[in-house]
Amino acid sequence: MEAGQRELLMENQEWHTGRREKKQPERRDAFVGIEQFREASPASHEVVRTGGSNSQDGAEERLGQRDTPSHESADAKLQQPNGCRNGGPLKEDQEEGTSQEQDLRSTLDFSGPGGGGSLAPLEEKMGVVKRSAKEALQPAGERKDEESLMGELSQMVQGVVKNSSWWERHGVDGTIIAVNFLALPIGFLLLRSDHIFPFLLGIVFLGVAHQAITVKGSHLASHNALVESKSWGKFWTIFFIEVCSTFNAEQGAYNHVKLHHGYTNVIGLGDSSTWKIPFLNRYVYMFIAPLAVPIITPIVAIGLLREAKLKTAIRTLCCMSIGLYAHYWLLLNISGFQSTWSALSCMLITRSFLAHPYIHVNIFQHIGLPMFSLEKKPKRIHMMSCAVLNLPRNLLLDWSFGHSIISCHVEHHLFPTLSDNMCLKIKPIVSRYLKEKKLTYNEDSYWSRLKLFLDKYEELMVHAPPISELVGIQ
Repeated sequence: MEAGQRELLMENQEWHTGRREKKQPERRDAFVGIEQFREASPASHEVVRTGGSNSQDGAEERLGQRDTPSHESADAKLQQPNGCRNGGPLKEDQEEGTSQEQDLRSTLDFSGPGGGGSLAPLEEKMGVVKRSAKEALQPAGERKDEESLMGELSQMVQGVVKNSSWWERHGVDGTIIAVNFLALPIGFLLLRSDHIFPFLLGIVFLGVAHQAITVKGSHLASHNALVESKSWGKFWTIFFIEVCSTFNAEQGAYNHVKLHHGYTNVIGLGDSSTWKIPFLNRYVYMFIAPLAVPIITPIVAIGLLREAKLKTAIRTLCCMSIGLYAHYWLLLNISGFQSTWSALSCMLITRSFLAHPYIHVNIFQHIGLPMFSLEKKPKRIHMMSCAVLNLPRNLLLDWSFGHSIISCHVEHHLFPTLSDNMCLKIKPIVSRYLKEKKLTYNEDSYWSRLKLFLDKYEELMVHAPPISELVGIQ
């Protein structure tokens, strides 16, 4: 009996030994297949070189464009109030990429019982394979990239600009600013009256003229949209921003042009956070705090001068002093104010005239719209169409602030070097193009936005805004 059991045990051992010997060639053949797959797969070399410039060149040739695939494609869901439309083709691409990823994983997966190990390093780069496959499978006719969209729109706008006269490009807005300067003497003279109506009319004249000169003039000058000469453009920038607006020209232009326009609604850069004062409640911020803008602005400007060069700081202080003293001197000697406090009070009233809509407009047109992280910000045309809003035309605000700030803010962000009048002229072209391409074109009324901010002040102006990630951009 014992002899029979020993013979049976020997046979089992021989059988298991033969089975292992048969499985070894199969496993060696499998790893040979892996090496063949690595050599034959067109994506394998790109996976290895994802961080290098060669892989980018290859991607550019493969996609037929100079826009390499990157994190800026922002593959995630978009959550926003007004909403950018999600493109359908990307969903199919994601399903294709997911299917290919699963097939590749099943081919290369040797982990588990009896496996010989895993291919974790290659699996960590599967996202690159998935992305490349998705882009390669996308039809050429359906992957019109963002740069080509912006290029096509720019070509249309450039045609309008070339066919426009100097008067349309610069003359109209220059004349509006000049008329406001001519209104200043009328306002100072009206303040001499002992009757209430002429006196209030003088306040209105000075208040509207001050806003037009400081807001419209400074805004156009910071974008070099007033004149075509660069040297004159620099002169007008210093004059409007430092003399009239009591702020440093370089710092103002940098914050507005480089940060706000370059990174519109990107958290921490151009997200309009400088307008937020979280410790104020909604009613104080919306209706009382704007009155302090003429006082806060020079104080902030002086604080920023600590970071400026000595020559720049001296120039800015001199220009700010000239502007403030000229206003004070005219009130004493032309308007006939008898005391320093009465003159300073009139300065505060006229300089804070229309400060409420000024603050409101600056927050209405960006805050509450999609916000982006720097790593996943969309391309320019999508960023500006989603993160910028136009308000309806308003005679007083258009005159004081300019079309590019009120009713043509989307157009201004797309083409910031154009004057207010040119932004108004290209508005039908831009709005029609964006709507034809299924891109967002945000428009809302002043009162609708005011109600929104009063209702959701804590969410929009106190807490950090949620980041929206664009998806389906084609």
